[in-house]
Amino acid sequence: QEQLVESGGGLVQTGGSLRLSCAASGRTVSRYAMGWFRQAPGKERVFVATISWTGSSTYYADSVKGRFTISKDKARKTLSLRMNSLKPEDTAVYCCGSDRSASGRGSPETSDIASWGQGTQVTVSS
Repeated sequence: QEQLVESGGGLVQTGGSLRLSCAASGRTVSRYAMGWFRQAPGKERVFVATISWTGSSTYYADSVKGRFTISKDKARKTLSLRMNSLKPEDTAVYCCGSDRSASGRGSPETSDIASWGQGTQVTVSS
């Protein structure tokens, strides 16, 4: 069974940066697309970024495009999200997830995610 554990969240001022990590164990991470999603208080979980199983293709939500960078280290079984120019509206619990199907390009749909981490809190102060 796959297990995902996020880390790297915290409190940062507007304009600051954070790097989130997601450590994966269980099924072969290198064969699955993975993504980051976030959930603000009182709101649904929404898509942030995804990376294909090869790591060669990425896709971002418009709200984070140009500020966030998703990457994948297959050898270390780690997914990362570099977040720059953070805004108060980026405040949320950030979760990583892996796709249900192997060898995919990644999906922005939560229904396509098979496994979730517990999440890490990111708070951006104004």
